[in-house]
Formats: sequence, structure tokens, C-alpha cells
Amino acid sequence: MNPRRKWVAAGLGLPALAWVGALCAQAKPPVAIAWLSVGSREGTLPVSNAFKESMAALGWKLGDQYLLEERFADGRVEQIPALAQELAAKKPAVFVVSVSAAAKVIMAAAPTTPVVMYNGDPMTAGLVTSLSRPGGMLTGLSTVSAEATLKVFELLLEASPKLQRAGFLADSTAGSAGASIVSNAQRAAQRAGVQAVVVGIAKPEDVDPALARLVKAKIQALVLLPSAWFATQSRKVIQFATAQGWPVVGISNPIPRQGGLFSFGADTLAQARRSAYYVDRILKGARPGDLPIEQPTTFALTINMKTAKALGLIIPPSVLLRATEVIE
Repeated sequence: MNPRRKWVAAGLGLPALAWVGALCAQAKPPVAIAWLSVGSREGTLPVSNAFKESMAALGWKLGDQYLLEERFADGRVEQIPALAQELAAKKPAVFVVSVSAAAKVIMAAAPTTPVVMYNGDPMTAGLVTSLSRPGGMLTGLSTVSAEATLKVFELLLEASPKLQRAGFLADSTAGSAGASIVSNAQRAAQRAGVQAVVVGIAKPEDVDPALARLVKAKIQALVLLPSAWFATQSRKVIQFATAQGWPVVGISNPIPRQGGLFSFGADTLAQARRSAYYVDRILKGARPGDLPIEQPTTFALTINMKTAKALGLIIPPSVLLRATEVIE
């Protein structure tokens, strides 16, 4: 072979080999991200889509660079430990969860794996002692459910000033955080001269007996207290309440879209989008305990005016002016 031809061939081969080597070096397997929801797949879809969109904006391509292992408890809080163990066996790089109860179980099942919350109250649940420096393996976003619930009740009083008996549907599985919210709600009702009828439920089968108790108590309005799994039952509850003539309010965004009167609380979709920032930082080497837990900055008041009219309620201008969305 001509020496010059050998030199040319070698010269052409070296860049090609270098390019193939670089390509092989870049072809890393996608990292696994575990997503654990106490709700249903259908109910959680808008939230998980918001997370995926934010991940894409940060340069993470689903399927190529990361895989999302999703599990849903469908309102069955007792299934969380089994689902957590199932996800832990997948050896994910990070967990993403929506509630303190799930975070607590995961931290026991996979103590060395980072956990990002996009909802819940890690301080009240005793998962961290500081939001600014959480330490350990947990970080993400906290919600101020207690304050939002009090605001919801205040708005209900403005919309229904003659209210005398209010029902409060409480999550019996919410632990100390749930108990604190119930106490605050009862005190707020007492200050307003309203009788508070609190009924706790722990599983979907408890809903019908709870509603029957509320009918017997002759309540005039229903407040859905914060819960990780009530979303799986909220449509059923709202339909029943509407038939009874009760306005339904709470902090969950879907309530007015399902026929409830209004909701006021942190923007769950914004929280989910922001959680992608934490996942991105962790996947790039940040320690979760060094990332401050953020409190919500975006709140939404959504009012269903069609429901208000059907119930014969006049929403005061002072409330309407604060609305971020009005459903006609």
C-alpha cells in the first residue's frame, strides 16, 4: 500500500475513532426517578405532566436521560409502605412525593436516597427541624395548609354570612399535622360563632358514613380539610353535597372545577414544576440537605360562579376581586 495512502487512511480514521469513543462515553443509561402519589393516576396526571414539562425545560429528556417510575395508592394510605418498598427496589436516583406521610415511609425504606417533596408540611410532620437547612436526605417544597384552611373558612363566612353549622371533613391518617389543622379550624369556627362538626375519615369506605353523619348534624356548608388522598373522593363528595344544598370549599385546586364553590391554596402545578428544579440540582450532584425547603409563593383563589348561583349565594365583590380564576 502506498505510504501516503496509509497516512491518509490513518488520518481519516483517528477522528472517526475519537468521535465513536466520545459517543460511547456520552451514551449513559437513563437515571430512574421514583414518583409516589397517594392519589390516583388520573387525578395526578396534570401534576406529573407539569413536572415532566419542567424537567424538559431543564434539559432532561424523558426516556433518553431519565425514566419515571410511577406508583399510585388510589387513596389507600395503607398501601404506601408496599409501594415505597417496590420503588426502592428499583434503585432510583431520587424520589418525588406529594405528602409528608409518603416521605416518612420512603426515608425509612431507602434512607440513603434523596427525597423531593412538592406538597405537605415536613416541619409539622417532624421530618426536618429547619426549612433553610433541612439536612439529611429530604428537601423540596412545603405548603402552609393550616393558614390556607383558615383563609378558606374566612372566605366562606364572607360568602355565607348567615352560616351557623359548618362541616369539616378531616383526614384521620394525617397525623399531628392533620390534628393541628383540625384544632385551628375548630377555634376559628368558635370565634365566628359557628358550630363546627368535624368528621374524620381514613379510607374511601368511610366516606358514605361520614356524609350520613353530616346530614344528621344538619350542616349548611362543608370544608374539605387538607388531605393527600381526598382528591380520589372529592367528586363524589361534591355531588352529594350539591344535592344537599351545601357549598363545598377547600384548599385543593380541583374542588371548584368539580362543582364546589371555591378553593384557595398553593398552586399545586407550580409546586410540581418547581420540584423539577430540586431533582435537577440533585442529579447534578447537590446534597438534598443543603437545598432550602421553599414555601409557596403562588396562591390561587378559584370561584365557581355557576355553583354560587345554583346555591343562591351572592359572592361579595371583595371576594371576587381577589379571585385568580372565575368559572362561569
